[in-house]
Amino acid sequence: MSRHTLSVLVENKPGVLARVAALFSRRGFNIDSLAVGPTEHSDVSRMTIVVNVEDLPLEQVTKQLNKLINVLKVVELDTESAVQRELMLVKVKADQATRSQVLEVVQVFRAKVVDVATDAVTIEVTGTADKLDAFIRVLEPYGIRELVQSGVVAVGRGARSITDRTLRSVERTA
Repeated sequence: MSRHTLSVLVENKPGVLARVAALFSRRGFNIDSLAVGPTEHSDVSRMTIVVNVEDLPLEQVTKQLNKLINVLKVVELDTESAVQRELMLVKVKADQATRSQVLEVVQVFRAKVVDVATDAVTIEVTGTADKLDAFIRVLEPYGIRELVQSGVVAVGRGARSITDRTLRSVERTA
């Protein structure tokens, strides 16, 4: 199996997320990461879906996604031709003895402290999955109290925009 990142433009309407997720579920695919949010057009949302599947079943799911009424465009984003990031918040034990060491790790990874307590700090870090994994490995010896991580968000590199091209073609057919 291989990891695939899909950028799916959909109409910003209730129930669309459930229909898209159900399509993957019916096929027996586990979604590794799912992030949904509005685009620069208020009536369009972008879903970034990461799945581990073989190429042929992915092609079948992509064709079925394109058949859903509220789906406007499906694009597979190659890791070399897209910028991909995740957000993570980590609460780490940091008493007087270890706080300076934890703060050094924060600086090395270009992260940001967003909350400080007497015995813990909460850190915000963004980056690739590899960067976030490395960050966690370095912080584990200090004691991770809590961790929350967003799904992958991704956009193609360069000036081209799938949103603008898609909306222009949708407007022509409407």
